[in-house]
Amino acid sequence: MKSTVELAPGLTISPIITGLWQIADMERKEGALDPKATAQFMAPYIEAGLTTFDMADHYGSSEIIAGNLYSDHPSGTQGQYFTKWVPSPGKINRTDTRLAVETALKRMQRDSLDLMQFHAWKYSDPNWLDGLFYLDELRQEGLIKHIGVTNFDAIHLKMALDTGIPLVSNQVCHSLLDQRAAGQLGKVCEDYDVKLLAFGTLAGGFLTDKWLNQAEPSSDQLSTWSEMKYKRFIDVAGGWSRFQALLSCTKEISEKHQVSIANIASRYILDNPHVAAIVVGARLGRSEHISDTIRILQLQLDQEDHDKIFETMQLLQPITGDCGDEYRRPPYLTASGDLSHHLDVMPDSFDPVQNGARSQVFSGTPWEGLAGYCRAIRDGNRILVSGTTATHGDRLIGGDDPSSQTHFILDKIEGAIESLGGKMQDVVRTRIFINEVRDWEPVARAHGVRFQEINPANTLVQAKLIGDGYRVEIEAEASLIN
Repeated sequence: MKSTVELAPGLTISPIITGLWQIADMERKEGALDPKATAQFMAPYIEAGLTTFDMADHYGSSEIIAGNLYSDHPSGTQGQYFTKWVPSPGKINRTDTRLAVETALKRMQRDSLDLMQFHAWKYSDPNWLDGLFYLDELRQEGLIKHIGVTNFDAIHLKMALDTGIPLVSNQVCHSLLDQRAAGQLGKVCEDYDVKLLAFGTLAGGFLTDKWLNQAEPSSDQLSTWSEMKYKRFIDVAGGWSRFQALLSCTKEISEKHQVSIANIASRYILDNPHVAAIVVGARLGRSEHISDTIRILQLQLDQEDHDKIFETMQLLQPITGDCGDEYRRPPYLTASGDLSHHLDVMPDSFDPVQNGARSQVFSGTPWEGLAGYCRAIRDGNRILVSGTTATHGDRLIGGDDPSSQTHFILDKIEGAIESLGGKMQDVVRTRIFINEVRDWEPVARAHGVRFQEINPANTLVQAKLIGDGYRVEIEAEASLIN
């Protein structure tokens, strides 16, 4: 099996990435770790061929520890060091973006980041696109070699790519318990040559021999953030008995190959052709399984193995939604079961302005001031949203793709309605105008994805739109019931 994989031109990595998210959990319990001493525990990974590490701005002092490895240890320069920027929701500007990148560079003692991965909390706030635009400017400046994203769903990964942002990867949760990444996201990866980096592959350690034939743990028996998080995945996937059936299946296959359950669970995800690498967590200096991890690369599952695992997975309840939804909508599959340990507040996408008895929001397009209108207005229990195109500032979002343009428009409409106290479920009518009749189906399908089970009244007509490149324009009306 391959011991390296090309993630992007000029970026060759290990198919098994060592994840350092547990640094934050360790420091929560033990206090700050000595960066030089802890860095020494990373060196054996590189020497074993596991040369790639994954960090984030919020993984405790992980970036500082990695920087000490890079600068002080003889093998440090042989590694590839990935990090993430997870800005607070709300406005994103160039200054803050540069500061985030320069802070990571300083901590990691690098001149250029191998891969900077971006997380967006809320798609109905178009500022997430600004974060990517500014990161791309820094890539062109040379401070970043490659840009990736993390926890993006298929719709918004495609939207960013259609807009021309040169993404090379998407890091998402993907395991035997969670097969969302095998859905529409795979088609986007295939069409745009983007690779997946899969985390949560061992479900916080639950997909290991340790938990086979064990009683279901109570909440106070869960000792790490990862265990608290992935126990929620088990519950949503059908509960402990179905999870035990999955473990029994993988145990049978592991005995056949004389490896561990963790090896089988990891190899199955690596066999997804769109997965470039899996991220396996390490508690540096506490719990390391380098020799067992290496066996994943030596293991080859046959078709019978794949069929058995696939058949057993059908006993599980699918994790609903798309990748990243666990951070964006209930049920929140996080350690706390909500976003309280991630965020203090989720601001509105747009700032309401009071105009007499009415409230209005403005999205900042050039036409709003020119023609004297707002993006949306609330009058009593009615919210009316103006005809909306795929415009963000002076940019066209979604490129020439009618589906991506439609999804961005509906994000923007959702943000406007939420900012005025409503929600998408309150929408009672939409009107769609397309420039070319051939676009009716991708536009209608995108509308169907976003309004399934809401089913507002709808009109779709062909009309000559104003502005170059616009394929679709949509207006909406919502009625709030108190």
